[in-house]
Amino acid sequence: MATATNLGFPRIGTRRELKRAVERFWANETGADELARIAAELRRRHWELQRDAGIAHIPSNDFSLYDHVLDTALMVGAVPARFGGASAVVEPTTAFALARGTADTPPMDMTKWFDTNYHYIVPEFEPGQNFRLASIKPVDEFKEALALGIRTRPVLLGPVSFLLLGKSHDAHLDPLSLLDRLLPVYAEVLSRLAAAGAVWVQLDEPVLALDLPANAAPAFRKAYDRLTREAPQLRFLLAAYFGDLQENLELLLTLPAAAYHLDLVRGPEQLDRALDRLRDGIALSLGVIDGRNIWRADLDRALEQLDRAARRIGSERILVAPSCSLLHSPIDLDQETALDAELKGWLAFARQKLGEVAVLTRALNAGREAVADAFAESRRRLEGRRGSPRIHNPTVKSRVTAINEAMLRRAHPHETRLHAQEAKLALPLFPTTTIGSFPQTQEVRKARAALARGSLAPAEYDTFIEKEIERTLRFQEEIGLDVLVHGEFERKDMVEYFGEQLEGIGFTQHGWVQSYGSRYVKPPIIYGDVARPGPMTVRWSRYAQSVTKRPVKGMLTGPVTILRWSFVRDDQPQRDTAYQLALALRDEVVDLERAGIRVIQIDEPAFREGLPLRRAAWPEYLDWAVKAFRLTSSGVKDETQIQTHMCYSEFNDVIESIAAMDADVILIEASRSDMELLDAFVRFRYPNRIGPGIYDIHSPRVPSVDEMTDRLRKALAVLRPEQLWVNPDCGLKTRDWPEVRASLANLVAAARRIRENPTGASSRAT
Repeated sequence: MATATNLGFPRIGTRRELKRAVERFWANETGADELARIAAELRRRHWELQRDAGIAHIPSNDFSLYDHVLDTALMVGAVPARFGGASAVVEPTTAFALARGTADTPPMDMTKWFDTNYHYIVPEFEPGQNFRLASIKPVDEFKEALALGIRTRPVLLGPVSFLLLGKSHDAHLDPLSLLDRLLPVYAEVLSRLAAAGAVWVQLDEPVLALDLPANAAPAFRKAYDRLTREAPQLRFLLAAYFGDLQENLELLLTLPAAAYHLDLVRGPEQLDRALDRLRDGIALSLGVIDGRNIWRADLDRALEQLDRAARRIGSERILVAPSCSLLHSPIDLDQETALDAELKGWLAFARQKLGEVAVLTRALNAGREAVADAFAESRRRLEGRRGSPRIHNPTVKSRVTAINEAMLRRAHPHETRLHAQEAKLALPLFPTTTIGSFPQTQEVRKARAALARGSLAPAEYDTFIEKEIERTLRFQEEIGLDVLVHGEFERKDMVEYFGEQLEGIGFTQHGWVQSYGSRYVKPPIIYGDVARPGPMTVRWSRYAQSVTKRPVKGMLTGPVTILRWSFVRDDQPQRDTAYQLALALRDEVVDLERAGIRVIQIDEPAFREGLPLRRAAWPEYLDWAVKAFRLTSSGVKDETQIQTHMCYSEFNDVIESIAAMDADVILIEASRSDMELLDAFVRFRYPNRIGPGIYDIHSPRVPSVDEMTDRLRKALAVLRPEQLWVNPDCGLKTRDWPEVRASLANLVAAARRIRENPTGASSRAT
């Protein structure tokens, strides 16, 4: 009999209970015991939900208070020396300190989890790195589930992926050289799991979807030869996902294991190759339900894949699964009471996806007739979606077809535009600015909620937002910022705000997914052709500019980021959807210029995130992603300055494409990685203006003037003085006003210090 299984479940709770619990703990409103109680309740609820859905292999240790990669670092004692190193006691405050920093200690680096919008904490390694068993969280949570009568399949991030996803400040340190020191800790965890009664253990090795270094294959063989030898009583499921494994499929299938997981949503063509090479007696976990998008599955197509495998190896060797962890999916579609019936009928969230897994498993075991109603409903919904008139807009399609090369270029090159912009803006050397948003206080959120309830009239709400904007502008003027922002108080989210005003996009009430830590987002659903009925930001930008003489930026989210941070339609190439978004935003850019806005920022933090995992596929993506940005930005005059912002990804390997976007100014995250981004400018002479962020806004600590001055001097070692802008890493929405005031005052002071002495000796950071 085939087995219904799952790789991971969302942690956050149907009502974002985890977010509230963690943030109350951070605010010292509750203690560790209350945080632990709520976490345990969420785990119980999620395990029982999966059991009741018919899932036989239920994961444990997929839950985290912050991030599962950070949990792995804590498990093996990989705590940086600045946080206590080997002597650190592992508890929630330790994890939060590493992730967020403290008043005097910067946090660990954070970057995107492969090509998703989930951020993980990057493990740090040093020469002579030692590992120890510092946390038995996987064992504790297995026992916790077992006490509820549920024998789970514990999930561990595999040792090779853990090392390759980490970093070292020593360029000569190969993380895989640490494998021999790491494996004894993994072996001890596995031994304890076996002693506690575990039968299966899931080891995730997602790096198998990447181009691997030459020494990765020997590292994999060494790791799994040893681990399976030291824990022979356990059955290992080795899981890889997010794409076709290509040449790494052969490597996976030669590793000792009881089962292998393949992502057949992202890599359907690898199934036959796997079946040809699979050893006798080994099972396949087949990810036929999309764990990363929200569309109802085509059950007929999924069952065809499963049937094909069953005919070759027998259904008893098949585990039916989502393509990857459901971490990237909202929890339960049944909560959505405001979605219209047609759109809702096209969707499936985590709970519904588990239902699809169970239906497919039953169809494989008992025949399609046993679940005929479910298959009939699947076909009806899919056919209805394909034929729905709300998906197709001939006018939009015609505009995309009419895109030409002239629409993808500014009228003149950057140097020509620069002179016009300098005359218009009259900015000093090392101009200062922020990325866009300012703190969304309780008062702002209450006003927005009151507007939604109808207890605050639209005119009263507008007056409230105007006062917030003016107060924020006055603060920026007082501390001496050069290019101001209006604060984005009218926006809940940088993508949702635009999606709500565009045709072809829908929204949920409770469709939250985790971005990082306690930061959750509610992605829009791009279900049809995208069009802009009217201006989206002009009203607030015009007002902001009317109450100050300094330039105020118009703030837009770029087409690639809206695409990547939405649940996007799967019935046309993503390129076409990106161009539709770009045309809508192009109209907005032109309207902002007509309204007197002299600086327009088009944020593209997801630009690097959108890269395919394999380099061979990069050129096609980069071609249309760059064109989408240029299509958005190229309809304005020379004197209008176009800025963009990018954050929390590795940009060094795509710096030429970033330059090809031809933004006049790029503001980019750099401080959290201690300005590692600057390495790109050693080998590549970036032509336009750039602001490498000089303080990390995701940490509550206030960086000193000396610290920020040092970072500016690092930038000046590779950038010309006239190129350099001064700014934070990212928007300030999630921060509190006291730390924002102090940090931005220090930022302006650092810029003034550099203006006075641009070539002075570096200060010592304090």
